[in-house]
Amino acid sequence: MNDDDPNAPNMQEMMKQGFSRRLHDLLIQIYPDHDQSDLAERITEAFWPPHSHARKIGRKPGNGLWSEKDSVLITYGNSVEDQTHKPLDVLHDFLIRHLRGVVNGVHILPFFPFTSDDGFAVSDYYSVSTQLGDWSDITRIAGDFHLMSDLVLNHVSSQGAWFSNYLQGKAPHDRFFFEASPEDDLAPVVRPRTTPLLRQVTTSEGERHVWCTFSHDQVDLDFRNPEVLIEMLRIIRLHIDKGVRILRLDAVAFVWKEIGTSCIHLPQTHAIVQLLRLMCDYATETVVLLTETNVPRSENLSYFGNRDEAHAVYNFTLPPLILHAMQSGTARYLREWQAAMPPAQLGCAYLNFTASHDGIGMRPAEGVLPPEEKARMIDTVRGLGGLVSMRALPNGGEEPYELNCSYFEAMRGTFAGEDHYQLARFICSQTIVMSLEGIPAFYIHSFLATPNDHEAVERRGMNRAINRHRWHYPDLLSRLADPGSDQSRVLSEMSRRLRIRARQPAFHPNATQFTLRLDDRVFGIWRQSLDRSQSIFALHNVSPEEVRISPTEINLIADEAWKDALTGETFGANASEFVLAPYQCRWITNVQRR
Repeated sequence: MNDDDPNAPNMQEMMKQGFSRRLHDLLIQIYPDHDQSDLAERITEAFWPPHSHARKIGRKPGNGLWSEKDSVLITYGNSVEDQTHKPLDVLHDFLIRHLRGVVNGVHILPFFPFTSDDGFAVSDYYSVSTQLGDWSDITRIAGDFHLMSDLVLNHVSSQGAWFSNYLQGKAPHDRFFFEASPEDDLAPVVRPRTTPLLRQVTTSEGERHVWCTFSHDQVDLDFRNPEVLIEMLRIIRLHIDKGVRILRLDAVAFVWKEIGTSCIHLPQTHAIVQLLRLMCDYATETVVLLTETNVPRSENLSYFGNRDEAHAVYNFTLPPLILHAMQSGTARYLREWQAAMPPAQLGCAYLNFTASHDGIGMRPAEGVLPPEEKARMIDTVRGLGGLVSMRALPNGGEEPYELNCSYFEAMRGTFAGEDHYQLARFICSQTIVMSLEGIPAFYIHSFLATPNDHEAVERRGMNRAINRHRWHYPDLLSRLADPGSDQSRVLSEMSRRLRIRARQPAFHPNATQFTLRLDDRVFGIWRQSLDRSQSIFALHNVSPEEVRISPTEINLIADEAWKDALTGETFGANASEFVLAPYQCRWITNVQRR
């Protein structure tokens, strides 16, 4: 991604363009009872203070924001530490030593001062946590990688200055938080947690109940007050100025509430995302919006809008479906789901992953995996030492919300039990992510084959701690220097495959994709580069059995030379068959003529 500066246009010229009209239309949808002209001026000044300027013409949707060379690492700022140097310095060292040329994007999970939820209860959006480093460390990493930061815009810490001011009735924060009453009709509200939704607090105006979607230390902001949105725009500008180029809109689906509704995906929420996209389209810096909406497919895809909301959305259905395929030995459900997935719209992309700092979400598998298959997955993960987190249902019941387990540990066995294929099975799962339409993203603990951290769960009292291990850097470097360790073998092979991937135009995030109907044990897709010069048949054996595939099944073009980009083997179109060893992957591509 490249920043541009189209002759530093002035604000008045920009406002004469479609920007002004579009912003006015969005403000009517979000704040119909306010002075839209005044709001438009204040919003523009918040995003473009005196030291900033906008483009004359907004960016149009296209495929130029990313390429096959793009991939992302997901990490906490202190996932590697040595108790001597600043964790962000240690992270930068690890990135330069081991991942330069492997990934070019880094998502540092919330690096602000916080009070709980490993960073997602932010107490100060304008600072870097002193436990991690400072802004100079953030900008240093941003100088070497495309940097993604979290815009935790739904809620803030109950122990931060904003909420303290609210309790004391101090403006402007006295109107920053969403209040409700226990007498309100809250039954339809969609909940990602089982904790009580409302928290009673004592304010200067008396007893109040504040809305807490996630925990009582994470109090929801009230976006019905436009001052909240304006403040968020100032925060975004700070992040951009510090080098951030990808903004992850955390928990964005919940930002707008109306009593008596589900309080998720409301029209005003989409209008707010559209407003943020509009600002980014007119920014001279290249800024990509990524929405974090861990919900079923149709709800998730709605955040593409009409090519006017998120640039990218998480492909949340992938983690549970790939896990099911690897544990069951059949790609049937993964294949049928993928075959029905629409290509991302022009100017949009999927962010593909298997693991993150959160658990393996089960909601996106709703309507895709039968209940009995989900139950087998849950039982298998529990048998491998994993945990299960629940969510509350409107009828007062509960159901599994996510599986908490290191993805590497989840590959230790299948529905049939544990075996010796853990490494091969895990590499296969990650190769599927590399092969699919979209941008691949990998949690640091996937690169490092990190086992479940049960001690952290016991010490911290939260299921998600199982997959948030903190490596002691000298110990990690020692393991990476040992070619026989899981850490060395996984990092080496994943890095090798990602370097190969970056040289294949057919793996452009928007390159054509077609799902192949093959043996149920094989997940196969055909990718073709945007200029149609390269085809790749990506085949992934998700079973512990050898599988043979005839070239006629994948329609190899006659008179072309073909090779496996992963092994270097060459094939003719008249080859008798392709052999896939247990959990083997092949990237069969036409040999490009110069």
